[in-house]
Amino acid sequence: MDHVFLFSILALLLNLSQARPAMVLTNNQNIHSEKHDEKDISSQILEANKEISHSLLEGDLAMPKTKNAMKCLKNYCRWPKNTSGLVEVPYTISASYDNNTKMMIVSAMKSIANKTCIRFVPQSNQTDYISIESLTGCWSYLGRIGGKQSISISVSGCVNHGIIEHELLHSLGFYHEHTRSDRGQYVRINWENIAPASVSNFELKDTNNLNTTYDYTSIMHYGRTSFTIQSGKETITPIPDSSVKIGQRVEMSTIDILRINKLYECAAGRLSGY
Repeated sequence: MDHVFLFSILALLLNLSQARPAMVLTNNQNIHSEKHDEKDISSQILEANKEISHSLLEGDLAMPKTKNAMKCLKNYCRWPKNTSGLVEVPYTISASYDNNTKMMIVSAMKSIANKTCIRFVPQSNQTDYISIESLTGCWSYLGRIGGKQSISISVSGCVNHGIIEHELLHSLGFYHEHTRSDRGQYVRINWENIAPASVSNFELKDTNNLNTTYDYTSIMHYGRTSFTIQSGKETITPIPDSSVKIGQRVEMSTIDILRINKLYECAAGRLSGY
């Protein structure tokens, strides 16, 4: 019996030693996957939008150029509140997505809902709603425009939590951070490094900044080389400290969340749920 017991222990140790390389390989694969996704959100969006033939403002906004950021006539660009003080945004998700992609889209919606009074609700009889579809590229309209409004989350390059949140925030009424009215105090635009056809993407907007500071960490901030005329040349440089990181890739910042709650006048008791 003792020999059998010892043999069993040896066999167990042998199996564990053989299992170790597989565990290391899995970890390496995860690290490789993370490194592969290290591009900031703006770089990923602009890459995915290369094949788009129609004009997009600032790379991913389908909207009339006369519309001001977060300054909409009679607040029509804001989504309305229900009687409970929650902001309901009706939506549909294209049946062409697989289940994993649908789950990622819903997860991004939940992430916003869990920190704000925004609630994305399946569209039923509402006439104004967002329609999330796999069209060409990643883009959205600005705010509530009335009727069905598409948000494109292409399966070719756009299925990413940060990108989905970025486009959803556009649909709630938010422009990119680098175009806000006071950006000159926080970033330098290097016009000489911008392709002539892309200069309009850096025009200042008459934004309502909601008494919040400029946010280098915003999920709505484009990266250093967005719309560059030559690879590696910066188009946006933070000032006075040029080493400050810009170009998010993960999640809404604290100030992004604060702005949503300010714009939609979210009550403290409505900042969680789904």
